[in-house]
Amino acid sequence: MYAVIKTGGKQYRVCAGDKLKIEKLDGEIGSEITFDQVLMVGDGADIKMGAPMLRGATVTATVLNQARGDKIKIFKMRRRKHYRKSQGHRQHFTEVQVSAITA
Repeated sequence: MYAVIKTGGKQYRVCAGDKLKIEKLDGEIGSEITFDQVLMVGDGADIKMGAPMLRGATVTATVLNQARGDKIKIFKMRRRKHYRKSQGHRQHFTEVQVSAITA
């Protein structure tokens, strides 16, 4: 059984037992999070689609980690103008493990 959920402005296809790195959500490590924005649930040939959300469907996940991603470097330059700007960024994320899908 799988589901397509929406969180953090993105969509993810998840199955029970999957580990995901999603946009930062509030929650302690070990706590349960319920995703109620489920777009689709599939089980073999049986597929249920929402318009746009599937009513009554939820995905439950456990928070494994609250961390920051790898550093990306931003470099801006204007040629012949002696303008150079260097900047770094590390995005916060939440790592979760999907435990159950209910439809």
